[in-house]
Amino acid sequence: VQLVESGGGLVQPGGSLRLSCAASGFSADSKFMSWVRQAPGKGLEWVSGISRSSGITYYTDSVKGRFTISRDNATNTLYLQMNSLKTEDTAVYYCATGASYNDYSVRGQGTQVTVSS
Repeated sequence: VQLVESGGGLVQPGGSLRLSCAASGFSADSKFMSWVRQAPGKGLEWVSGISRSSGITYYTDSVKGRFTISRDNATNTLYLQMNSLKTEDTAVYYCATGASYNDYSVRGQGTQVTVSS
């Protein structure tokens, strides 16, 4: 099982980024998949999730209306479209999965998102 994130970078407040997560060794639509983030000096924070099969999406309150999670089953890739970015969104972002919806033990190496003017 491997997850590889990409798409992070430096963006000004109000800007957009799209993160990608390439999954291998399993089908991404067979498990609940999440994006989690870790800001400097803080713990891991769950950001968004997508259920297996049905693809129902979930978001933490601070990103609702700004972030969109999606999944491409054909390419086994998870995405996070991030719009209207704020400085407080600065963090290392990981795609994650595990034995249950709130298990983030399987993660990639992460991708840095920095929102700054």
